[in-house]
Amino acid sequence: MDSTLQGNWFTRMGVSADADSLLAILRRELPRNGLDTSAFFIPQIAEDLSIVHSLAFDSVGQNINELLIRLEENLTKAYVDYAAGQRFGFMRPDKVLNRLQMKPDSSGYVRLFDHDVLMPDYSEAESHLAASDRLAWLLESEPKSDIYKALQAKLVKSIDKTERRRLAVNMERCRWQMEMCDTNESRVVVNIPAQQLWTIRPDSILDMRICCGAKSTKTPLLYSLISYFQVNPEWIIPQKIVDSDVARHAGDTTYFNRNNYYIVRRSTGDTLHVAEVTASDLHSGSLRVGQRGGAGNSLGRIVFRFNNNFAVYLHDTNNHGSFSRERRTLSHGCVRVEKPFELACFLMPDADDELKDRLRISMDIPPETDEGIRYLEEHADDPQPYRLLTYREVTPRVPVHIIYFTAYPNPRTGEVESWPDLYGYDEAIAREIDAFILK
Repeated sequence: MDSTLQGNWFTRMGVSADADSLLAILRRELPRNGLDTSAFFIPQIAEDLSIVHSLAFDSVGQNINELLIRLEENLTKAYVDYAAGQRFGFMRPDKVLNRLQMKPDSSGYVRLFDHDVLMPDYSEAESHLAASDRLAWLLESEPKSDIYKALQAKLVKSIDKTERRRLAVNMERCRWQMEMCDTNESRVVVNIPAQQLWTIRPDSILDMRICCGAKSTKTPLLYSLISYFQVNPEWIIPQKIVDSDVARHAGDTTYFNRNNYYIVRRSTGDTLHVAEVTASDLHSGSLRVGQRGGAGNSLGRIVFRFNNNFAVYLHDTNNHGSFSRERRTLSHGCVRVEKPFELACFLMPDADDELKDRLRISMDIPPETDEGIRYLEEHADDPQPYRLLTYREVTPRVPVHIIYFTAYPNPRTGEVESWPDLYGYDEAIAREIDAFILK
């Protein structure tokens, strides 16, 4: 061997024992992490190490220096790619998922994934190549989340090729470095493929069905904090819905009255007569169309607000029959929740029976306390609807995650469940990381 050849995995004295250890680690860890061994040069590394250990260079016609250079390069690249990929992911989700759907006017792409993810830090892995604990550090690269561990356990037991590939794609989602709440916090999790919402706190879990965005108006993936909720809210109709659904009814007072809609000039705040407003006026964007709160409102009796870049939120609905549908991709992007009262109570963990009854009465739900029942009896002849509670801040604010996992451990049971790829995101991810994941 040329005495000038030295590297991370061998010296002039020979191949380091860490080279064999790295091979053994990757052979074991790659399949159980949903990764393909050929993408990390394992067959070539194994063959080259076998030649080195048996000193069989002449018998296989290999030049020792060329082989050692190749071995050094492949071991180093396998180490760095695995460590960086496990810590940051094998793709850039923001670059891929935010280039899947064009805006209706073809002016650009719709932003579907609203997270700022950290880019892979290959330099960190490279800096550990010469460290004494480099193999231990490599093993620590594996994601630590309970979700990842559950998917990994399911993958190890599975022999179905399609299922294993789906699990591998969902394990990739766990690698992305993006903002998340502490898993010990109370939180709300909305999983689009499951069409389910879970409220989670250390001592209890509540689940409910949701209706989410249609394929053409997908619910964005995001993380935020629920800051307040409104009871019997008015609905300010987004301009895109005005353009697509409302404008064609311009001048139709029966339609506007039936839906409890009103029209306001944005610049002055003046309410306009429906009969005098044209479709062109509605399309101009100078007018605001709203729906008064109460029975029949599209937001239902309550809406839960959180900061985001899409004007989406969680809300009740005036069409509870939609929750019985198998596929519930119905909305323009917001999330309709099956159990809005229970969600509100989750956000008010210290609420007493009196406060809960104030909310029930305001939502036209029968009260449960003697005081609440007596209140309704005493005000049975009141002409106005009961509005005992109209607004409440959520303190402290509660994290909300809108996620997209087609395989995910049910928060209540811990069992990994699977659902259809409603928006086609699995397919896009699998294409992007095809070189790395299990075949």
